[in-house]
Amino acid sequence: MANTVSAKKMTRKIVKRTAVNRSRRSRMRTFVRKVEEAIAGGDQTTALTALREAQPEIMRAAQHGIVHKNNASRKISRLAARVKALAA
Repeated sequence: MANTVSAKKMTRKIVKRTAVNRSRRSRMRTFVRKVEEAIAGGDQTTALTALREAQPEIMRAAQHGIVHKNNASRKISRLAARVKALAA
């Protein structure tokens, strides 16, 4: 348990920050899930639209430190490749 005033304040800040981070991560995953569902449905136009909406959301999560920049780029790249493969 925190004893000093500064340590107690830090625990309050951590709780708030954790809630914000959880919300951002959940939002990112929701957008990724929409792309994956569109891919599973086999509709390229819907998948492309969902990917265009998900891209900035994934990069925003990376900028805020929710996921690593390379992880975000890899996610976008793999989703884009899967959407492109629907055309074939």
